[in-house]
Order: sequence, then C-alpha cells, then structure tokens
Amino acid sequence: MEKNWSIALEHEEYENDVELVIKDAINAVKQTTKGFYVNVVTPENFGNPDHYLTKELVFIFGNEIDVKFIDQCGCGGYVLRVWKRK
Repeated sequence: MEKNWSIALEHEEYENDVELVIKDAINAVKQTTKGFYVNVVTPENFGNPDHYLTKELVFIFGNEIDVKFIDQCGCGGYVLRVWKRK
C-alpha cells in the first residue's frame, strides 16, 4: 500500500489465535510500501504486542522496519505501528 494504513486483527478468529495474528501482521507489513507505516491492531487478551509480535517482525524484516508500540485503543485492542524504511 502506498499510504499509511491500519489493519484490525483484534476480533473474531484473531481473539484466540496468536499465530494467526502474527501471520497476518507479517503479511500486512509485506503489503506496506517503503516509506509508509501500517498500524497493526491486536487483541486485548494477548496484551502488549511488544511482548510477542515485535520480536517476530524484527526476526522476519530486520532493519527494513521500525516498530513502535502506540497505545491501547478504545476498543480494548493494542496498536503497534510498523514503518517500512526507504
């Protein structure tokens, strides 16, 4: 995507499947164009995504990305922002 965007991975099948959250977050980063970011919204019940998602993304993408935990959103989920470096 050639814009900043968000992907909601906090409801339905994602709520109890951390592996699916990780898989779809990786795919979302792959779809993001260099120079832009994707906000990955994760389920409340898995807690802060820095504890389980950030390390997976860094393992896959290395120094191609920057990752920052933003906050817990009003819906209860958590927002992790992932920038693709130019």
